[in-house]
Amino acid sequence: MEWVKTILGWAAAYALGSIPSGVIWGWIARRIDIRQHGSGRTGGTNVWRSVGFLPAVLTAITDALKGAAAIWLAKAMELSLGAMAVAGVLAVVGHNYSLFLGFRGGAGTATTVGLTAALWFPFLPILVIIGVIAGLLVGHASVASITVAVLVPLIFALRGEMLYAALLGIPVMLLTLWALRPNIQRLRNRAERFLPIFEHKPPLICLSQHPARRK
Repeated sequence: MEWVKTILGWAAAYALGSIPSGVIWGWIARRIDIRQHGSGRTGGTNVWRSVGFLPAVLTAITDALKGAAAIWLAKAMELSLGAMAVAGVLAVVGHNYSLFLGFRGGAGTATTVGLTAALWFPFLPILVIIGVIAGLLVGHASVASITVAVLVPLIFALRGEMLYAALLGIPVMLLTLWALRPNIQRLRNRAERFLPIFEHKPPLICLSQHPARRK
């Protein structure tokens, strides 16, 4: 029956999203549980701060593949467009609230990039390039994540794909913004953490107080 297939596809999407890539790469690289370090999140930024750049890149790639795999599976199961959109959202839910980590996780940015790229490949360079530029300009990964989150429903809407904008883009954006509540508060207080490459030298645009400028 169609509803059984849909539920199975959704369950698989959530399970795929739940795979704790950051925890796995953190353990492989330095035998540490990254949940006990830094922000406690399992995404690439905390892996970078806690373990190093290469494991962070591998985490981001793996997290993106989780999102893409959820969409590829939904397509293979011939789910409806609406059900496929929900599967994408559930992959991000799985990443942010992992079944394997006591419903903890990351902010879902890389997973969002992966699942949207599986739906329309130009999402990949658009989101990565704009996100990286935003992050490097201000020195905050949270700003890059917020930028990506806002772009997803906007791009779907500009493409005329209102179903995806409503059922996938907006929920994914809200999931990311909800996960980044502490970061948004720190941005408001000009106290957000800088990316490791900006620990000693401020970025072009400073949204937070940089240690080098307090001296």
